[in-house]
Amino acid sequence: MKELIYHRLLLPAVERNADRPCATNTSTGATDTYAQHLDKVGRLIAGLRGLGVGRGDRFAVMTLNSPEYLQMYHAAFLGGGVINPLNLRFAPKELAYVLRDSGTKVCFVDGIFAPLIDAVKEEAGLEHIVLVGPGDVPHTITYDELIGNQTCVIPDEGEETDPVVLMYTGGTTGLPKGVLLDQRAEILNAYHVMMTLQFGRDSVNMMQTPMFHAASMFSVLGGPAKGAHSVIVPMFEPKAVMTAVRQYRPTLTVMVPTMIGMVLAHPDFTPDGLRFDDLVYGASPMPQALLEKLLPIYPETNMWQGYGMTESSSVLCLLGPDEHRAGTKYLRAAGMPMPGVVLSIQDEEGNGLPTGQAGEVCARSGNFMIEYWKKPEATAEAFRDGWYHTGDAGYLDSDGYLFLVDRVKDMIVTGGENVYSTEVENAIASHPAVLQVAVIGIPSEQWGEAVHAIVVLRDGATATAEELIAHSRDSIAGYKLPKSVSFRTEPLPLSGAMKVLKKDLRAPFWEGHTRKVN
Repeated sequence: MKELIYHRLLLPAVERNADRPCATNTSTGATDTYAQHLDKVGRLIAGLRGLGVGRGDRFAVMTLNSPEYLQMYHAAFLGGGVINPLNLRFAPKELAYVLRDSGTKVCFVDGIFAPLIDAVKEEAGLEHIVLVGPGDVPHTITYDELIGNQTCVIPDEGEETDPVVLMYTGGTTGLPKGVLLDQRAEILNAYHVMMTLQFGRDSVNMMQTPMFHAASMFSVLGGPAKGAHSVIVPMFEPKAVMTAVRQYRPTLTVMVPTMIGMVLAHPDFTPDGLRFDDLVYGASPMPQALLEKLLPIYPETNMWQGYGMTESSSVLCLLGPDEHRAGTKYLRAAGMPMPGVVLSIQDEEGNGLPTGQAGEVCARSGNFMIEYWKKPEATAEAFRDGWYHTGDAGYLDSDGYLFLVDRVKDMIVTGGENVYSTEVENAIASHPAVLQVAVIGIPSEQWGEAVHAIVVLRDGATATAEELIAHSRDSIAGYKLPKSVSFRTEPLPLSGAMKVLKKDLRAPFWEGHTRKVN
């Protein structure tokens, strides 16, 4: 008998919480109850059918966060189609490719992104552009028109193996890959987190990570499944987030470390602007200096670190509040595997490595993707020998905690020695003048690759390359020290998911050179 389908979670939650708040747009204050939310979801499913979209068919979304975005996700999970959430940083070439590759005929847009989608409409083969919210922009029908005259339709339960999400990864080289995820994987992921993170119908979950990103998937599914109130921030901006926190008093949120750093560094920051019962962070490495600054400000907050990827829907490990409060080595750990997740550290030949030795992090669990969309060779490579190969380098300690040392592709091989960029970044970031730092390998005739640091200083602060290198010498071995440092006045380039784009930082240095990706 099947269970891992979203009907089994959302429909009972609506029945129990019909008149309670489900989703609020923090920019407008507009709130839908659970009954209103499900009614709009059902009318959206009917509207999608009218546009030729049903179970298994893809529809794309390129909008800021909103309750409508949540409705679109839930329409997909209740059998209305396969949602294709588009990265808001995709360039026109990438958008055209993703829409064409996925076979998408219907795309939901808001006033900000409608012109961009209109520009690639013909090349992408789109037939309908649905405008969400106001805007004098190109579209074929508005969201309100699409659902306005429809009768609520909730399809019968499908199968656990039904695909529900086609999420294209940002792509480190070449064009993005589509990650196809089914009901089973997504619901198992939600179950894994719900077994660990305690919350319920009185919880208020602030959604501020981009809803196109896998980091938002638990908020999309888990909060509504428990009857929690989702307060949705359309786009991350430190002041807007602090205002929403003070107004709605959320109990739970998920943030990328870059977002946390930006809030703490904002001139208007006060502790009440980032106060939660539970704060989950992940999607990119947490700088040690930032964590050490955060913890004393919020001793009562339960801090959680999540580790995973789009392909795992998205969590493999969690590091909990006890470890955060214990400090010591645990602050460097990515966490313990979730229930049902098995980890293996492997060398380049696929051999398992002993405790404490770094290699590629590989995993087995039920919450992995079906495939890379229309890429059987890439799928087979990722799942070779029965393990998903993450591309992350790390090791397991004797207690089973995972420690990440770098992305395999970001590891720097200098003079035959492996240098993990995150370790060097943590050393430099502990200098009080440093706001942001990224460490990359650049071409070197002598060393093959040389360690190079790119630094953004805090407003009004000064530091020289020599000072930063000398400061780092106390924390890391001499061969790991940067050979050079460059300074930027503008922030480091970030992806739509708030990750530093190291490939963009490396590009000018490697023009005319070939870099071996480890």
